[in-house]
Amino acid sequence: MKHILFVCHGNICRSVMAEMIIRHLLEQQQPTVNCQLSTIIDSCATSREEIGNDIYPPAKRCLSAHGVPFTRHAARQITREDYENFDMILCMEDYNIRNLRRVLGEEIMQRDAALPQPKIRRLLNRDVADPWYTGDFEATYRDLVEGCSALLK
Repeated sequence: MKHILFVCHGNICRSVMAEMIIRHLLEQQQPTVNCQLSTIIDSCATSREEIGNDIYPPAKRCLSAHGVPFTRHAARQITREDYENFDMILCMEDYNIRNLRRVLGEEIMQRDAALPQPKIRRLLNRDVADPWYTGDFEATYRDLVEGCSALLK
C-alpha cells in the first residue's frame, strides 16, 4: 500500500488540487477497486495560515471545469506523524521543502536526506505554478496533471 502526501503552503490550492486530481486519475485506472485500495492520499500545508479552510473557490471551479470531483476539505498543517506515516511527501516547490525544516525539524530532514530514496521531494523537477499569486489555475492544473500522471506511471 502506498501512502502519498501532497504539500503546499496553505493547503487550499495546489496540494488539495493534486489530491483530488490523483484520486480522479486512480478512479479511471483499471481495475478501479485495486487502485483505490492500494493507495492512501492526503494533502496538507507547511503553514498554519489557512487551517480549517475549504478548497479555494477558484480552485474548485478549475477542478469542476475539468470534471475532477472534490469533497469538503479542511486545510491542515503537516505533522511529524505524517512523516512517519507517508511513503512519499510531494512538495509543490523548494520553498515548501525549506518550510518543512521549520515544521518537522532538522533531525527528520537529515534522516530523510540520508535515505536511498528520500520521502520528501518535489512533485515536478520544477516548481508547480502557484495560482494564489498568478491567478492562473489552468497552468497549475496542467502542472499537477503532469506530475500526478508521471507519479502513477
